[in-house]
Amino acid sequence: MVSVESSAIPILEAKNVSKYYPGVHALNNVNFRLFSGKVHALMGENGAGKSTLMKIIAGLRKRDAGEITLHGKIIDFDYPRQALQSGIAMIHQELSPVLDMTIQENLFLGKEYHLFGKAGPLDYWRMKREAHELLRRIGIDLDVGLLMRELSVSQMQMVEIAKALSYKSEIIIMDEPTATLTNREVDKLFEVVSQLRNEGCCIVYITHKMDEVFRIADEITVFRDGMYIGTYNVSETNQDELIRLMVDRDITEMYPVRDSKPGVVCLSVKGLYQDGVFGNISFQLHRGEILGFSGLVGAGRTELVNALFGITKPTAGEIIINNKWVKRPIPKKMIQCGIGYVTEDRQGNGLVMSMSVEDNVIISSLTRLSNSIGFIRRRPASAECSDYIRKLRIKTPSHATIVQNLSGGNQQKVILAKWLMRQPDIIIFDEPTRGIDVGAKSEIYHLIAELAAQGKGIIFISSEMPEILGMCDRIIVLHEGACSGIIDIGEATQEKLLAMATGIESGKSESA
Repeated sequence: MVSVESSAIPILEAKNVSKYYPGVHALNNVNFRLFSGKVHALMGENGAGKSTLMKIIAGLRKRDAGEITLHGKIIDFDYPRQALQSGIAMIHQELSPVLDMTIQENLFLGKEYHLFGKAGPLDYWRMKREAHELLRRIGIDLDVGLLMRELSVSQMQMVEIAKALSYKSEIIIMDEPTATLTNREVDKLFEVVSQLRNEGCCIVYITHKMDEVFRIADEITVFRDGMYIGTYNVSETNQDELIRLMVDRDITEMYPVRDSKPGVVCLSVKGLYQDGVFGNISFQLHRGEILGFSGLVGAGRTELVNALFGITKPTAGEIIINNKWVKRPIPKKMIQCGIGYVTEDRQGNGLVMSMSVEDNVIISSLTRLSNSIGFIRRRPASAECSDYIRKLRIKTPSHATIVQNLSGGNQQKVILAKWLMRQPDIIIFDEPTRGIDVGAKSEIYHLIAELAAQGKGIIFISSEMPEILGMCDRIIVLHEGACSGIIDIGEATQEKLLAMATGIESGKSESA
């Protein structure tokens, strides 16, 4: 496979761009260029520098060296608004909507329409009409008067995509845009991307999902450890070669080979119900078992485990942990009972973003790590933290680095480290590899398998069918908040799971 060479004039070109943070070289003389009418995938492991370069291009960060040209003219944006005015829009991996404003208000925030000039009142009718048109274009039917906090994460993501389209930009940067989307929403997004490409726009597409890259992209640029590796035509490469370029090693077995020997029941859920959300869910989890929960986005999987962990209050039902009935679950009580929860919402529920890596890792184990008068024993705490940073290959300049300064994938690893240090008997993994690069995914899969081999009970939630089929012993499928059935892994196929998830087919009707 050889790098792409082109005699065409790029819309945008980055030459020898570098960016330094305390203790880390985030970008080291990287090169990057974009051409009109192309979808350009940017690939690399977590912390490779992908998002850093895009944030520099979008005016969110300042480069320390190198130059960036737009239509041949050097640019050096101080603010995102300058990038937007120059035709560059970015859809961020971590959403930041104004939750107490409506969809319409979020779509036009900072670029509102006025009657009779800028000093006049807002033109709500025009904004409402265009808001409906933007949502229609990406295939979602929502009342634009809804508050953002009333939406699901996937709906918020679609609104962010609509907002980027509203700027009518020449360059649109999409950072993990499909992480929370349903298959139908992904299909619609790809239709929009194809349309934009045909109109001459350039799309920068950052993702860890290999199938999406080969489905939508024209070119691929690979970064590794903050350095530029090369740019390649999609038609001239394949998944194995791309993985090798990204991680500089071969990954022979993505999913571990397991000899599953489930033990005694460690968790029993009977008739768990939450009014208007999910109903009458019953199942058992055994020690050494990986129990999968599958279903479409919005089926109630996360809502179920939130109620199980005590984040929300179930209306009815019984939860029995190691033969002990838990009355009125709350997170503190469930942690004391030996449950850990790797949540899908790493910024909202998983991490304290303003705290250091070390403090986030040790926060669930403070009782064990503190002395008799409540002071943290820093030396052993730091030593344990170092062990997990090394084991999970968390890329961080130091223990003291503020966790919000890490890449999304490394933030996810910090959450894993936090719960592994706690050493719970039962661990809930909700979308544990979302936003994680392919090399780290394999490491996490093997880690989860190792935990199951140690006798821990694992609940594994994923929207990716290959993950469910590659990791689980049994699978419970949810459809619209109800249990559509349970299926043993030996009988499971993607077709069966999808049929159960859409309500077309039911599995075994007995309790799981």
